[in-house]
Amino acid sequence: MNAVGWMLLPAAVAFAFATGVGAGHAAQVDSGLSPQFNKEGGVIVKVTPRPPAPGAETWEFEVVFDTHTVALAGDPARFSALVDAQGRTHSPLPWEGDPPGGHHRKGVLRFKPPPMRDGMIELRIDGVGGVPTRAFRWRLP
Repeated sequence: MNAVGWMLLPAAVAFAFATGVGAGHAAQVDSGLSPQFNKEGGVIVKVTPRPPAPGAETWEFEVVFDTHTVALAGDPARFSALVDAQGRTHSPLPWEGDPPGGHHRKGVLRFKPPPMRDGMIELRIDGVGGVPTRAFRWRLP
């Protein structure tokens, strides 16, 4: 990439985040905190955010992986991240759920709540079923 490309990269990232165009596919944007599904690469991923209570120390996202074509390996805490409305990336706390292996996994990703609780929030899950990035977005009140 040339110097101009590197200078335009932050603007392109900001545009992609603001317009809902993510790597791998365009994510849907939900104005509530309802469950979302992604059905790419032979793996269905369902994410259900649990709204944090005022003063809560963590924000939980229930995640279900379901497939009949590949073994579900790896630690979701290592390939997931939460992106807040300011574009800052937050790493999850340890995964609490089913261990690697098999065709069905369920568990919870927990994050420290971002300082700002309005605007767009995005949960990114990378590399499951050969899909570079699955993006789940919600617009917070």
